[in-house]
Amino acid sequence: MSKRKVSPIGKKAETVTSISGEQTRAIDLSSLFNVAAQALTANQSSLNQADTENQNHGDNMVRVFNTIAQVMANQQGVSPSQQLSSASQYLAQHGTSGSAHVYSQGLAQAAQQFQGQSAVTPDNAMMLVQSLLGGGQAASPQGGDLLGSLLGGGQSSAQGADLLGSLLGGQATPQGQGGGQQQGGIDLGDVLNAGMSFLNAKQQGQNNLQAALTALMAAGPLGQKPHRQESGQVVANALLQFIGNMAK
Repeated sequence: MSKRKVSPIGKKAETVTSISGEQTRAIDLSSLFNVAAQALTANQSSLNQADTENQNHGDNMVRVFNTIAQVMANQQGVSPSQQLSSASQYLAQHGTSGSAHVYSQGLAQAAQQFQGQSAVTPDNAMMLVQSLLGGGQAASPQGGDLLGSLLGGGQSSAQGADLLGSLLGGQATPQGQGGGQQQGGIDLGDVLNAGMSFLNAKQQGQNNLQAALTALMAAGPLGQKPHRQESGQVVANALLQFIGNMAK
């Protein structure tokens, strides 16, 4: 893959017209992922230390997100779905770490989500973040839209008293009627565990969106190892800050 310097801010964002007819700015994906790569670089040493198995998780994550940003830069002018798919395929073929394959799956899921869409904008960017940090885990009928449910739960009750009902959202399947784990999906147990992670994150002072993303990671592949969840939080914060600045 040819080397190409990627600006942390990128080119001036294109202006696109949304379905509602309003003008909004398109997000340059190479800039978006480069910002995450920079945040990971700043935390590289601490992430290595958090990896008690191999002590190289920070190195791997910096490599993964620099690679994603590079692929995006080399794919300028194609649709977001194609950019995301290309990055997913490159990581799947060339990634040497477990984290590379987790994010490859997340990118593949995001590519499916953005099929037919001409741009990633502040209005739809959370769909990309959810797919990426969910590690490609599709929601099962029991799980529904996990991030949306978590946010709804956080907003309906400041104390989380009715979080369980909001999480289930009327979509839970009664026991004996098809409940249980679905391969590649998020089942009811995942949603309940995510609810606990959401409440814990809220108690630690995170806002609704940050807490929901923390819970999303806890329910997916990133939650299987503490150092992956820690790096995922770095990625989430960087992406949210970038998207928030674009929305202003």
